[in-house]
Amino acid sequence: MNKHVSPKMNRRAFVIGTAAVGTGLAIGLEIPFGGPAVVRAADGSPEIGAWVVVRPDDTVVIRIARSEMGQGSLTGLAQLVAEELECDWSKVTTEYPTPGQSVARKRVWGDFSTGGSRGIRSSQDYVRKGGATARVMLIEAAANEWKVPASECTVARGVITHKASGRTTTYGKVAEAAAKLTPPADVKLKDPKDWTIVGKGLLRLDTADKTTGAMTYGIDVKLPGMLNAAIKDCPVFGGKLKSYDEAKITGMKGVKKVVKVGDTAVAVVADTWWHAKTALEALPIVWDEGDNAKVSSESIAKWLAEGLDDGQPAYVGNKNGDAKAAIAGAAKKVEAVYSYPYQNHATMEPMNATAVYTADKCEVWCGTQNGEAAFAAVLEASGLPAEKCDVHKVMPGGGFGRRGQTDYVRQAVMIAKQMPGTPVKLLWSREEDMAHGRYHPITQCKMTGAFDANNNLVALHYRLSGQSILFSLRPEALQNGMDPAAFQGVAQSGEAAFGYSVPNLLVEHAMRNPHVPPGFWRGVNVNHNAIYMECFMDELAQAAGQDPLEFRRKLMGNHPKHLAVLNAVAEKIGWNTPAPQGVYRGIAQVMGYGSYVAGAAEISVTEGNKIKVHRIVASTDPGYVVNPAQVERQVAGSFVYGLSALFYGGCTVKDGKIEQTNFDTYNSMRINEMPKVETVMVPSGGFWGGVGEPTIGVAAPAVLNAYFAATGKRIRSVPLRDQNITFA
Repeated sequence: MNKHVSPKMNRRAFVIGTAAVGTGLAIGLEIPFGGPAVVRAADGSPEIGAWVVVRPDDTVVIRIARSEMGQGSLTGLAQLVAEELECDWSKVTTEYPTPGQSVARKRVWGDFSTGGSRGIRSSQDYVRKGGATARVMLIEAAANEWKVPASECTVARGVITHKASGRTTTYGKVAEAAAKLTPPADVKLKDPKDWTIVGKGLLRLDTADKTTGAMTYGIDVKLPGMLNAAIKDCPVFGGKLKSYDEAKITGMKGVKKVVKVGDTAVAVVADTWWHAKTALEALPIVWDEGDNAKVSSESIAKWLAEGLDDGQPAYVGNKNGDAKAAIAGAAKKVEAVYSYPYQNHATMEPMNATAVYTADKCEVWCGTQNGEAAFAAVLEASGLPAEKCDVHKVMPGGGFGRRGQTDYVRQAVMIAKQMPGTPVKLLWSREEDMAHGRYHPITQCKMTGAFDANNNLVALHYRLSGQSILFSLRPEALQNGMDPAAFQGVAQSGEAAFGYSVPNLLVEHAMRNPHVPPGFWRGVNVNHNAIYMECFMDELAQAAGQDPLEFRRKLMGNHPKHLAVLNAVAEKIGWNTPAPQGVYRGIAQVMGYGSYVAGAAEISVTEGNKIKVHRIVASTDPGYVVNPAQVERQVAGSFVYGLSALFYGGCTVKDGKIEQTNFDTYNSMRINEMPKVETVMVPSGGFWGGVGEPTIGVAAPAVLNAYFAATGKRIRSVPLRDQNITFA
């Protein structure tokens, strides 16, 4: 087992790319507005601060630094800016600044990273200030023209009015003058009770282009003179490219060049991608697969199981009292071992990037969850300084955490560098994409609960064994070797805190890192931790002879927000009323990404192994809701992802390689399998939580608990396909 492989990062990648993994490190972070020299957009329209461009026709262009990948951040962030700007929403459009532009302007747009459900919650404050500052400057410009105090002027839908004189003007008419003003030192943001745009289920700004086919995805990029590349990397992670016989494909139709890509991969460049792929498949390649070729799912499982032994080292992430002593002296003990597999992101659009390299410039067009990370990869691969590089973000056909990584960007530049001046589009095949992912980490968990003579839970020991994502991707974020993110959903405090009070508690992680690389898979560690804890909570309730909801409630008195979403979902599902004949219910709750969520499912089971999920309800408290329609879509979408993972999503390893290389062996649920989804929003205000990921965590345990209610059988490992359990 390749247990301790630390990633390498050079100075260039560190200096520009620290934000690539979402650290939010500011490289001279400033958010300048206006000034004597007017800053102009590409079409010549003036900027009113970095976030707002106003055109003469009153169109407002709102700059969006975060990536849109279907979750709705583009529209939500625009709503936040427009709320404070007081512009006409019907005249709003958006654009992406490039990370090269941002670095040149001292990271004026802040963090570009889009993951961890941070798109809105981590930037809401400064983008709202950007809108408010622009509003103040535009009003001041009108007041100066009229020679009246700005305090006498009001604005609505981009029309500025001086009530005393009856004069009006529009943002487009005063934008040029406003861009020359000195911005106010401070601006006051609206009280949420006064919001008129935020909190409304406005139509998404990107829907029309997606519906008509006008949207450009990475796979659609076309540049004059462009060639296409197909690539094969060593099928065993950690292996290397030994040799290939280029002569065997010389003369094949369309082939322009065969290139080595680093130490591990080879690519064929051709006039069309199909010609490149066809030639690549015919290319004889010899791999040096190394010792990792001996690894299998069975050997990984055995290694992780050893980590469940108390005698093995472990990091403590949450503790109070003395759980081991309390368990030893308890009247009754309950124990269970659960496991969770590798899972692929399986984005509909495979990884791709288009690059052009010359000695003086390197540009890349790609879908990415973090333009700055992609930018750092371009700098590293090209060897050029920041002022000679840039990345142009286009819409990605799915992200889910996978496009937070930059391996495909780096490869594209390395290929283009061997063909200077020629645009090259690298597109991974589906098989390459599936076999070279960055997978949901594999884990096992041993849980022990203990009761006193009155069936009160007195102790809980939660021992996790498995991979650390941060060890692989962000070792600088480890805390004395511990991965704090491994405890998402069971942490002592913070944005993914444990929602129960147990007198004696021990939550620990035995870190074991197999050679298959982990990644931030939508929902990340909340997913398996929620299954482990919430299914075990049902096991404990059964052992105590108590209703699963009431058992949880007794432990949640000190966790009112956790309890509020649990109560909301219980009420919506009708927990205390009889279910329809043959229908059974399950319930679960967790906290993730700053939001409190709960879920409840209604299912029926036929023939013992065919599940029909009739209905699934979610409740969420993200603090504030920017666009309720998008929240509903994100909850429904998260259940598609979570239920697909539960029923179908498992990757296995044989001879060091991922075995599932297409959708025939790595399935996704179909629309006829999708249950009715109901969303209850209970925003309590005062904080900003995420939306896109948290509810994934409650989908699987709610269904698994309902399955036990229906059959009396506990399922402690997923996917259900491995238990011969399918959708009805």
